[in-house]
Amino acid sequence: MKAIASARRSLGRMAQLQVLGCAGHLSRRPVTAPRGPVVSLTSFGRRIRLVHLTIESIGRGDLRPSRLILWLDDPDVLARPPAALRRLMRRGLELRLCDDLGPHKKYRPYVESQDHHEKALVTADDDVAYPAGWLRTLMEIHAADPYSVVAHRTRVIQIDGEGLAPYATWPDGAAAPGSPRTIAIGVGGVLYPASFLDELRDGGGEFFVAAPRADDLWLHSRAVLEGRPVVAARAYGHDDMVPLRGTRAGGLLESNVTRGGNDAQAAATYSAWHLERFRVAAENEAKEEATARTGTDTEAKGEANAGEQGTAR
Repeated sequence: MKAIASARRSLGRMAQLQVLGCAGHLSRRPVTAPRGPVVSLTSFGRRIRLVHLTIESIGRGDLRPSRLILWLDDPDVLARPPAALRRLMRRGLELRLCDDLGPHKKYRPYVESQDHHEKALVTADDDVAYPAGWLRTLMEIHAADPYSVVAHRTRVIQIDGEGLAPYATWPDGAAAPGSPRTIAIGVGGVLYPASFLDELRDGGGEFFVAAPRADDLWLHSRAVLEGRPVVAARAYGHDDMVPLRGTRAGGLLESNVTRGGNDAQAAATYSAWHLERFRVAAENEAKEEATARTGTDTEAKGEANAGEQGTAR
């Protein structure tokens, strides 16, 4: 049964990608609209040949971005973009040249391009197709909580003794509301408030020394420093983001997670101040969980005793 379910899921994903490919050839609908946030992403190498599927999925959402920007560090590609990207440019996609900042290309050039930010920025990855409500969900949460960072996928930072536990042990999910231990994971899409973009711009470029290939870690460290929690959207799971075939090899998943590259970058990114914040939060959350569990057990015993007394009567 599991094999059948997996096969059906694979066929469904292939069909979604085929629809996106056909839309890229046939659609004339703009991929942008005035009331949305700015959406920014980057791509490189062979992944550029499939990034149009990611962009098409964003443009077909039930909320479209006001600007949709693809940052590239290869002037030859910018001068002669693939046909699929040229068609998207006619529908509102912007192609922009930038320095090779690794994954930081998806946000840093845009952050530095504005003297003052008035719209939120949503970053996307180039190796997945997003569901229709992806952008709308982020913006709805942002409207209710305009100060926080909002993400579809998050992990919980774990402490091991005096330092961080290995990144691979950080579980998916979110810590208690407002906890600094919840970190946004970029592949699901992350919304950064406009005021945070101004703080990022003024914060300098130390990211290239501490976390050159770990934008998630660096952005989280800055958010914690500014007192901005990460809110987990919880609307879409891992299976709702359709991976693009042939884009994962050589990417950040391989170098940062599989090979442990995130551990060294996390150690360089998070200061002793950060670690103390994480440690205190973890201790407080454990105490609150224990108190809640004790209260639940006490209530259950009280109900059981009341039931026994009623039976005795």
